[in-house]
Amino acid sequence: MHRIAVLALDDVVGLDLGTPAQVFGTARTGDLTPLYRVEVCTPGARPIRSTAGFQVVPDHGLELLDSADTVIVPGIHDGPPLTDGTLDASVAAALRAAHNRGARIMSICTGAFVLAAAGLLDGRRATTHWAYADRFRRFHPHVDLDPDVLFVDGGDVLTSAGVAAGIDLCLHVIRTDHGSAVANRSARRCVVPPWREGGQSQYIERPVPRTAETGTAATREWARQRLHEPVALRELAAHARMSVRTFTRHFRSETGLSPAQWLLQQRTEHARLLLETTDLTVDQIARHAGFGTTAALRQHFHSRVGVAPTAYRRTFRTPDPVASQA
Repeated sequence: MHRIAVLALDDVVGLDLGTPAQVFGTARTGDLTPLYRVEVCTPGARPIRSTAGFQVVPDHGLELLDSADTVIVPGIHDGPPLTDGTLDASVAAALRAAHNRGARIMSICTGAFVLAAAGLLDGRRATTHWAYADRFRRFHPHVDLDPDVLFVDGGDVLTSAGVAAGIDLCLHVIRTDHGSAVANRSARRCVVPPWREGGQSQYIERPVPRTAETGTAATREWARQRLHEPVALRELAAHARMSVRTFTRHFRSETGLSPAQWLLQQRTEHARLLLETTDLTVDQIARHAGFGTTAALRQHFHSRVGVAPTAYRRTFRTPDPVASQA
């Protein structure tokens, strides 16, 4: 069983602290065998404050990081990592030691400040809550901060944006470890979408709130049902009863993506699911997902996922029929 250590520091964000146990706890095989074990530790195994009005009384100290396969640092709302960009030397050393021996390191929200203060993000692309982006850049100018995305997967080090983006990152890790069928079941158990469209830009405060009447959600759902067909921008705009210019502006504001980028994202995710759960040929999947040709599927799939469709299928195709249910 994959062992996850959640490293909680003073002023830990309550939701961030509970997210790993909740999300990874729902990840199970077809016969309901748990795939992850999540445990919480603090420096010295001492109780710490949370931002939610309760104390955390952990079962472990930093020694838990010595054997964990994955280490997750939840967000914090106060303390040296946020106030001056520094970190207790023992915590920094424990995180670096875990990383050096091959553990996967993750952060949720402002937990990225902890990883950066430990020196684990220098020269890397990372993200954190958009509201803390300017402060993060002042403290850690050698980190390539991207505050517009929900999470960044750097392979051995992963970071997520604010609060609920930690759920997105945990589901992404489950999908990477065990495939979309397992991740989708976890998402359903948590009553959240398997993935969210766009990035943080759709959540940044704006002076004029959008209303439901001017949204593009219905058109996005309409397009999802037609991924196998060519869908032109003018058709999308017509369905939303907007001009192309107005539709494009609203669409990007709501999703953080252009309509073309969004369609590619949806088609790639659909192709990924078909590769995992069906025996369709790559050529058939290219048509079902709306890419038209195998060459187009290979090009876009490799660009977005990082591997060829056939290589992805070899890795994630499961022979277990139960894994494709529910």
